[in-house]
Amino acid sequence: MEHWLWIILAALSFECKGQDTVTQTTGEVCVTEGDTVTLDCKFKTSNTAYLFWYKQEVNGYPKYMLMRYLDIGVNAAEFQKDRFDATLNKTSVPLQISSAAVIDSAVYYCALQPTVTGNTNTLYKNLWSKDNTILPNIHQRESLSDKHQ
Repeated sequence: MEHWLWIILAALSFECKGQDTVTQTTGEVCVTEGDTVTLDCKFKTSNTAYLFWYKQEVNGYPKYMLMRYLDIGVNAAEFQKDRFDATLNKTSVPLQISSAAVIDSAVYYCALQPTVTGNTNTLYKNLWSKDNTILPNIHQRESLSDKHQ
């Protein structure tokens, strides 16, 4: 029996300070189980690019999948490079999912790490929560929850 899966790439365009942009235009993709699918992500930045991919399942939060920076590629433990890979080019970082499975049905987001220029007080202020405890980095939270399972 042939299974179909739906992969939705959020068709988003974000603009950050300094004219940095991230654009995803693929939209909804329907593939047969076992196929390879490539999701696009184009970006513009005046700084060194740190690109991230996230997967968001129905009623879930975005899960960190992988990061690409220069020649460095880091994947989260549950997103092994043999199935989830991305190659950082000058203006794009397409995500390739090999041997697609029904569990891959989700919304996928590409993100460019924000940069701070000038006054860093705003950055540090935004890292603190209302009860004056520092908010953990999303990637640290993910790896901590993986260790407790």
